[in-house]
Amino acid sequence: MEEFLGPQPEYDEEEEEKKYYRRKKLGVVKNVLGASVGGMIIYSVYMGLLQMQLILHYDETYREVKYGNLGLEDIDKKMLMGINVTPIIALLYTPILIRFLGTKWMMFLASGIYALFVSTNYWERYYTLVPSAVAIGAAIVPLWASLGTYITRMAQQYYEYVNYKEDHVQEQKKLPKGVCHRYVIIFQSVFFIIFHLSLVFAEFPQRLFLHQFLSDYNHTLYNVKHCGAEGSGMIEGFNRTVLKHLPRSLLLIQVESVLMGAAFLSMIIFLAVCGAAYRPTEEIDLRSIGWGNIFQLPFKHLRDYRLRLLIPFFIYSGLDSLFSVTGLTLSYGVCTVGLEWLYLLVMVYGLSCSLFSCLSLSLLRLPRYVSLLGGAVIHGPLLVFLLFWSPAPRSPDQLPYLLVVIALWGMGSALNKTGLSILLGMLYEDKERLDFVYTIYHWWQAIAIFIVYLWTGLIMRVCVCPCVSPGVPMSPCVSPCPRVKGYRYLEEENSDESNSEESDEDDDEEHQEEVIREDFGGDAGSQGSDSTRERRGGARGRRRRRDDDYEQAGEREEREKEGERGIEKE
Repeated sequence: MEEFLGPQPEYDEEEEEKKYYRRKKLGVVKNVLGASVGGMIIYSVYMGLLQMQLILHYDETYREVKYGNLGLEDIDKKMLMGINVTPIIALLYTPILIRFLGTKWMMFLASGIYALFVSTNYWERYYTLVPSAVAIGAAIVPLWASLGTYITRMAQQYYEYVNYKEDHVQEQKKLPKGVCHRYVIIFQSVFFIIFHLSLVFAEFPQRLFLHQFLSDYNHTLYNVKHCGAEGSGMIEGFNRTVLKHLPRSLLLIQVESVLMGAAFLSMIIFLAVCGAAYRPTEEIDLRSIGWGNIFQLPFKHLRDYRLRLLIPFFIYSGLDSLFSVTGLTLSYGVCTVGLEWLYLLVMVYGLSCSLFSCLSLSLLRLPRYVSLLGGAVIHGPLLVFLLFWSPAPRSPDQLPYLLVVIALWGMGSALNKTGLSILLGMLYEDKERLDFVYTIYHWWQAIAIFIVYLWTGLIMRVCVCPCVSPGVPMSPCVSPCPRVKGYRYLEEENSDESNSEESDEDDDEEHQEEVIREDFGGDAGSQGSDSTRERRGGARGRRRRRDDDYEQAGEREEREKEGERGIEKE
């Protein structure tokens, strides 16, 4: 008993203490990697699915054959509007959600909302797509505020575990100003290095699945006359049929099931890998903030002169995200080399952002404004160049130049985004509630994108934005369409469409077909399946015969009424 309970000569208390805090430091690194990988996976799924969805829904033949008179163009318009408009009220509810749920559970809940959006694509209807899009718009700002707060808080914890012998750490006092800057820089850089890879993985569905169905640039760009600085709108004259043939419904379900599995994996990572950001006692203190203060604190933070000076950078960050995947990759990229190269343009941009996020590590030696200044130095000359550069449509030889421009733009974007998050973590490391600061940052981003969305009235036709993406109204369905049931649809002879719908479509059919022939232009625009034209002709013939019967019946009724009136007069 004495040997068991007595002091062990081999036990070294100091060494065991070192081992304990070493495990704590590894736990912090695990938390940072888990949050980074989880965010990367969920955004890869979201952007990849939304891009594939908008390309399929843009194609006129796909809408006619698969979904008929469902009105996909109107659904997509309202869905993208929900993603863009909802974040503007995020300043009111984001602090409340984080107050009750905490940063970890807020990230888990937001990833669940993104997974919900993926699940609604199994049954594409107005009452599934639009509410899920509004939910995503509501979750964007809370998710990013939680991620920024979580990474900064992990930097503070890592400092505490490295310097566990310091008196202010043992007494759990406020940390001295500036002691966590080194770890904030490293952890935020690591986060963005991993997260920007989401732009690369988001293109896997298009490259591995959708690419085989896309028409080449000679067809899609047949009527496009101007690109780049001379173009008006997103891509003026872009063909309304972009698919050579339609993908099978079973294949679509398989792709969406893979994406659904990845979304669930992200939820599991947030739940099982990421640890708590605060100690239990700290959580109690944070949740003791009253209801009045919880609404007032975001607006009180706006009175800080440092935040007010950074607002132009917040707005530019939102415009940068918008321009990168709409103006640059569409108006310059797709307009020049065709939709089949879209995956390569976005992949190069994502790789450039990920690689050059490492440059923010230079803030360990250089002043903290260097990152933002470097982004401005790179983007400034590029913007001047893009204002005067108008590549010719259908010019695949311009692809190398486009890739160089996109890679340089990705370098500037990486410095801007990583630099802003690092700067906020360094300026407000002494704040107990960092989520207020990051909420204001991403709220201004959402405001910038919302203003552009209202100002331009443009809706993205064939691509998506990494955080929130605007979109453009698509043309209406112009031919008799089968009634749908999920991915399966009924043939024309078995269709149970109402006669009123058919007669309404028949009234405007000839005028709409003339418009389509003019828009398609020449042989490239006249492509379509023979079976579709035969079905249209057969349906028109039956409707004309039905209309003739109605006219004859009306004439008979008029003659009978005239005969009755003559009898009454006699």
